[in-house]
Amino acid sequence: MRKTIILFFCLGLLFNKSGVAQTFEDIKIAVDSTEFKIGEQINFQIQIKVDSLSQLQFSEQPNFASFEVLEDFPLDTLRSQTHYLFNKKYSLIQFDSGNYWIPKQKININGVPKITDSILIRINTVLVDTLKQPLFDIKPLVPQKRGYKKLIRQISLIVFVVALLITLGLVFFKLRKKLEEKRRELPPFDRALLELKALEEVRPRLQEEYKDYYSKLTDVVRRYLEEEANVTALESTSRELLKKLELLKDSGKLDLDNETLRSLKRVLEHADLVKFALSAPEYEVATGDRNIVEDVVIKTQEALPELTQEEIEASEAYQKLLNKKKRQQQLMIAGLGILGSAILGVVIAIFNYGFENVKDTVFQYPTKLMMNGNWVQSQYGTPPLLISTPDVLVRNAEPPKGVTIFKSGDPLKSFFVQLSFVELPPSNPKEEKTEDETQEEAQNLINGIVETLEKEGATNMLIDTDPFEMKDGSNVIQLSGTLDLLNSNTDKRTRCRLISIILPFKQVQIELRMLYAKEDRYGDQIEARIIESLEVLKEL
Repeated sequence: MRKTIILFFCLGLLFNKSGVAQTFEDIKIAVDSTEFKIGEQINFQIQIKVDSLSQLQFSEQPNFASFEVLEDFPLDTLRSQTHYLFNKKYSLIQFDSGNYWIPKQKININGVPKITDSILIRINTVLVDTLKQPLFDIKPLVPQKRGYKKLIRQISLIVFVVALLITLGLVFFKLRKKLEEKRRELPPFDRALLELKALEEVRPRLQEEYKDYYSKLTDVVRRYLEEEANVTALESTSRELLKKLELLKDSGKLDLDNETLRSLKRVLEHADLVKFALSAPEYEVATGDRNIVEDVVIKTQEALPELTQEEIEASEAYQKLLNKKKRQQQLMIAGLGILGSAILGVVIAIFNYGFENVKDTVFQYPTKLMMNGNWVQSQYGTPPLLISTPDVLVRNAEPPKGVTIFKSGDPLKSFFVQLSFVELPPSNPKEEKTEDETQEEAQNLINGIVETLEKEGATNMLIDTDPFEMKDGSNVIQLSGTLDLLNSNTDKRTRCRLISIILPFKQVQIELRMLYAKEDRYGDQIEARIIESLEVLKEL
């Protein structure tokens, strides 16, 4: 009985001890808050409490659905006597407002998957207090001139590269053609030997290579016979060529032996087999045929009769004619090259500066020449008026009494500038003019200018008064508008633009008058430049 009790007591201790050794898990999740603002960092933690014998494995790519992972922190481990406390932390973020679930996370503990709880997170928008933070209207659209400089540079670069490639190609082909012509300028006999020497370096292997080899070989002998023996060999078949050579031999014009003709016949037959029957002879046979052709050329040269004086002169005349045609062709090529370069330069200039600008530069548009020419800055009259003009203003030799006039140009041809100084009668300085009197005087000045223009032949005048401020801040009278002027040479009227600036002083009245064709492309630029330079140096 005592032994039985002791046994049960030991078994109870054993079972109690084994129960302590069993594994246990405790998984919790935590966040800083359940509500965040847009773009605010969310700290999400997973806390796992297990015994010291357990093994953990987290997913390498955790799924957080709509949240973005800012940072995945390393696993933090705390150890006690009986268990381990693991802490896994993630930094999350969300940029859209609304309610979002942080999904369940999967963790393997001792190879067994465990699932955490999900948690609901509220993402709130950021409120803007329009009273504390003042809001401004949307800025208006600012019109911008469309720029083509970059496109023009790219097109110009492409055109330049294409032109350069074309030029290099033409130079290459021209040099190649010159070399070919230089080779052809050799006597037929020397040229034939030179071409046969080049074939000596060829090592054909395939049937196509043998075909090309025999084509060149027969062309050499055919061209030589046609040029030296006056035989139509290039367009004849092998049988026809041999027949013509036999006729020349029988007539005594070409003293060739029968063995030479038989050797040539054998070479031509080999060539026909290679070209038409697609045969491929041995390399030694091809080399032997080349040697036979060379021997035929040499013997034919020896058998040719010497040229008479008439033939020599005819040959020289023909050579001179060829040289003349060659020079004419070279001149034509050079002319076309210069013309092409000029056209290319004009095209590039048009892309860079515009068609109108290039056209006006080429055809010497009068006002463009004025605009880009050397301007003259000078002083005129009393009080001295400093002004810059395209040309010097010439003093009128016979002006009306009390008037000094300086002028240059012609409104119907280019640009007209006139500077007049009109003496005024003395006035009583003690009398102060009323506003009505001042306006009346100004109107009288305007009427006087209009009457002067009418006397000079101006019609259909549309003139307005505009305020104008000088460099020193003083306000003066400005007239602007359009009118018609008669061209005495064509009896036609030209619509012109008028600008008149009146500077009234106590003893003198100064008027700057400018006239130019309304459709002139550079008139307004010249006008603005002259007005900008206008300055009174001293007042009376």
